[in-house]
Amino acid sequence: MSKQPRKQRKKVYEAKLHQRHRFLHATLSKELRKKYGKRTIRIRKGDKVKVMRGNFAGHTGKVLEVDMKRLRILIEGVVVKKANGEEVSLPTHPSNVMIVELGEGDEVREKILKR
Repeated sequence: MSKQPRKQRKKVYEAKLHQRHRFLHATLSKELRKKYGKRTIRIRKGDKVKVMRGNFAGHTGKVLEVDMKRLRILIEGVVVKKANGEEVSLPTHPSNVMIVELGEGDEVREKILKR
């Protein structure tokens, strides 16, 4: 028996940087969906998100960091305490959050939203 990830997971692990952008999309809130006519958009640092799944479900906070390599985001206030008492951010998958408010926009993002 081989210990390799099967095709779907293998594709994620071997994805190139430009393909990873697609994995970092998150759903928009109902208000933003109406405003922009889009269901999902790429998460960026500075966006305000609401956690929809897991122990922190219902928590709203700003995105502090987007980890392209591990396909995770770090959210303000979503922290766990380590055994030595130190608090560390808990990496969250973008599919488990909903974008509530967009961060300060730039021209490229505005163009994407208007498409």
